[in-house]
Amino acid sequence: MTTHDSYNESDGVAVDGHPDDTAIDTGRLVRGDSDARRLAWVYLSRVVEGPCAALSSLIESVGVVEAARAVRECALPDVLRGPTELRRGIDQAAEDLALMERLGGRVVTPDDAEWPAWRMLGLRQLDPEQDEAAAVPLVLWVRGPRSLSDSTERAVAVVGARCSTGYGNHATGEIAGELAARGWTVVSGAAFGIDGMAHRAALAVGGSTIAVLGCGVDRPYPVQHDHLLAEIAASGLVVSEYPPGTSARKHHFLARNRLIAALADTVVVVEAGARSGARNTVKWTRRLGRPALAVPGPITSAASVGCHRMIREGEAFLVTSAADILDEAGPLRLSLPATVPSSPEENLSDDEALVYAALPGVGSRLVRSLMVETGLALPMVRATLSALEIVGLVACDESGWYRLARSTPVGAEAIVAEHDRHR
Repeated sequence: MTTHDSYNESDGVAVDGHPDDTAIDTGRLVRGDSDARRLAWVYLSRVVEGPCAALSSLIESVGVVEAARAVRECALPDVLRGPTELRRGIDQAAEDLALMERLGGRVVTPDDAEWPAWRMLGLRQLDPEQDEAAAVPLVLWVRGPRSLSDSTERAVAVVGARCSTGYGNHATGEIAGELAARGWTVVSGAAFGIDGMAHRAALAVGGSTIAVLGCGVDRPYPVQHDHLLAEIAASGLVVSEYPPGTSARKHHFLARNRLIAALADTVVVVEAGARSGARNTVKWTRRLGRPALAVPGPITSAASVGCHRMIREGEAFLVTSAADILDEAGPLRLSLPATVPSSPEENLSDDEALVYAALPGVGSRLVRSLMVETGLALPMVRATLSALEIVGLVACDESGWYRLARSTPVGAEAIVAEHDRHR
């Protein structure tokens, strides 16, 4: 082998112009790793088709590529054998990516800059033992020209009855249209009634709107909204956690509701009957710690019974206009300490102090390692890390969780600073 004094690492060519077989194409290695991760994310998304807290935990523990290998080989804990058994042999990730490209869409993974990590933070704190859908989506299948992270910076979800009344349609048009005209993204589920009206009102004023589906983004649901969804995809975003070709099923919509809640600053219910699914979206909103709002209707209207009940029972605040909604939706108001305590353990709960103490002064730790070291359950470790992140004591990157320098701003300022750093 010929030895050269030096070579250009970017292209593997020696300075004297001759190829050097010792050179390493680092760019190709990086691209290869990125491609492998993307294929792994897409493969796993099709295997489970929807939220799977156990799989998310495995990915967080060993990484997405290793998790995909474990699923293919069925080298899994018992809790994951059932959810992955039916489709683990279906590996069409490359075909799925090609299909999305033909559709003018894309797959957004947690590795991508477009991933709405700020919005997903709330879902990471939920306990999947309380609700099996309480998990961050593995990926999001997206159609539309806008950035998902940018579009959800200021967003309001507007939902309600499928069998809406003239009053409900009018109120939705006024509210959603004004929100969109003020630069807020209108998020909804593209269903008949209030959802469809909310999307149309945003489109009518040239605003931004996001339709979150309970089926693949290549399958318009309901079918009668084919044209509406095409309009949304042309100027806004159509989003789903379900792979292309996935049919709509009842349990998909209950899981879909948590994404509608997660992608918005608040959820507004314009009309809701006594058994409306909009109440499920309100449940997720409250669990995420965000305000739920409801528009009152005529006391004689069956379409407003659900709204009146939520207002009466304290599940939602009464609003009658876009101005009322924006008063509740933002800006973010958090009751957090203004400074870091003189000692990290001061004013922390027992679990928070335990997890914080387990983080090294230099370097980082993965969640699984912290779980073993502290003896806390995995959901509790995740929730505790999120609480420490909110008050500016810790942060995370691809290597894991680490302590922030004591000079780092805390409270809401820390959240914004860390959010901006990753944009």
